[in-house]
This record gives sequence, structure tokens and C-alpha cells, in this order.
Amino acid sequence: MEGLVDLRSDTVTRPTAQMRRAMAEAEVGDDGYGEDPTVNELESVFAERVGKPAALFVPSGTMANQIALRVLAAPGSLVVASRRAHVVAYELGAAARNAGVQFLPVDDPDGVVTAGDVTWAREAAAHHWPAPGLVCIENTHMASGGRPWSAEALAELERAAVGLPVHLDGARLFNAEVATRVPAAELAAGATTVMCCLSKGLCAPVGSLLAGPRPVIDAARIERKRLGGAMRQAGVVAAAGLIALHKMVDRLADDHRRARRLAEAVADRWPEAGADPASVATNMVVFSHPRPEALLDHLARSGVAAGTIAPGTVRLVTHHDVDDAGVERALGALAGAPG
Repeated sequence: MEGLVDLRSDTVTRPTAQMRRAMAEAEVGDDGYGEDPTVNELESVFAERVGKPAALFVPSGTMANQIALRVLAAPGSLVVASRRAHVVAYELGAAARNAGVQFLPVDDPDGVVTAGDVTWAREAAAHHWPAPGLVCIENTHMASGGRPWSAEALAELERAAVGLPVHLDGARLFNAEVATRVPAAELAAGATTVMCCLSKGLCAPVGSLLAGPRPVIDAARIERKRLGGAMRQAGVVAAAGLIALHKMVDRLADDHRRARRLAEAVADRWPEAGADPASVATNMVVFSHPRPEALLDHLARSGVAAGTIAPGTVRLVTHHDVDDAGVERALGALAGAPG
């Protein structure tokens, strides 16, 4: 059997040939001293792309989220976030250890923190609840199937959060940009800080960026060092990040198209699994299955790798390294999968 169709995550993408050449030829310096010209260029390009004054290059999206918590939320304060948000559910409790905050996890069937959730948290402070110190949102929202936020939902949330900082976990913000045709800067306009990953659908081998007001990013740079995230001659990987931002965003539409084909197959095989193709706007198909381990074993025997994100919840993710032929193989495997 030739190759593996790896649908576990878009983190498995490999750098392109152009990225590898750029990495080999990158001009570098010590980023700990602010002297790596390629890192500095990457930070500047990203900040402009998301409409913020400054940005910081970090090893991972989780580190970027954790830094944002440390610089925006006081210890002991309440952070309003969706209950299946990455920062709540998929960072191994890091917020409690790193920032001393506690979450108010709100229901998120559509991946959205509503204005009502934020208003309730504000009012609860008058009834002996901890005062809210931060609102975290995720766009796209991974656990609800890579859903992008609507402009209306963002505007309502931003109005309710006036006076509170907002952190946007935009690990896949450029998927949202492509799906909604709304520029990333507009999607991030109401957020104090915004994080994006370069190492998912954009194919860079490593790295994420955190952007926001310059004083916030100056503080974030200190927290990056405290967390061990200063990377010295990081221009070697930042060079791939520049290619990611300049060359890899528009092609995300191909991933979205392929994900919809997978969703159609899942909906045909398991109509009650919750995989509505009409709701698949980006590169993820998330659905329920009574025996996920048996399903994953069946797919693996067909040369298709998939994963789970919660008990009884399967995820398929398209990306640059899965082409149309790979999708066809996955469609065949899904058609013959156990119930």
C-alpha cells in the first residue's frame, strides 16, 4: 500500500521545498537580543497582517495562549471561555499552573462564547463569584468542527466585553479568513491579543505568533523568556513562517473542499453522527461514533490515519499533505467502516 493518508491533524504537515530552501539560506542573529533579522521580519509581517502594532514569535500555540493569560489576566481572576476551547481542554491544565486563573467554561455547541455569557460573568461578581479578568475566544473553533465565527457573533461578543481584554486563539485564523472571506485583521480587530499557528495548515515546521499592543507584547517577551521560549538563531524556522504567510493561505480553500467531501461520506455512512456537510466550512470533520477504536483500526488497515478529541468523538483533518487521491482512499475506507 503506497503512503499513508494522515487525517489525524494538520500539525503533521511537512515544510515545502520552498520553505526548506528559505530555511537553509536564512539570515540569522540572536533573537534573545532582538537581533535575528528574519524573526524581526516575520513578527512585523504578521502584526501588519492581523492589524496589531507588534508581534512575538514563539515555539507553539500553547505557549502563545499561556503567555496571553499571564499578561492579560490577574491571578485568581475568572477567564470566560468555551468549555471545549483549546486553552481550557487541550493544554493539560496549563492555565492553572502558569497563570493562576480559573475558567468559567460555557456551553459551546457552535463554538461561540456569547454576549450573554460575558454579561452573566460580570453580574455574577456581585454575588460572590470571582471577577472576570479576560475573555478567550477560538476562531476557528476546533472541537465544534473547525467552525469560523460569524461577523455578527464577534461584534456582539466584543460589545459585551468592553472593558475586559479579549484573547483570540486563532490557531487556524487563516482558515477562518479563507472560509468567511473576511480579512484576518477584521476578524481580530476586537481582540486585545491574537495568536496564530504557522505549523498547522500553513505547513511551517514549527512556530506560532502572538500579536497585540506594543506594551502587551513587550511584557509577553519577558514571559516567553520565563517559560523558556527564547530560541536564539530562530531565523532558520522563521524563514519558513514567512513562506507560510505569503504563499500558503489561499490554498487552504483546497483543504476546505476536501473536508466537505469527507463530511458527505460520514453523513452517508452515519446519518446521526452529527457531521452535517453544510456546516463544514474549513478543514475539519468532527463526529460521534459508538466504537471509535474499532473505526480507527479499520481506517488504519486501509492506510488512513484518524484520531479522537474526546470520548466517542472522531476527528478528520485535511491539509496540504492530503491530496484528492488521498481523499478518495479515505472515502472508500469510510464507506466500508463498521457501525
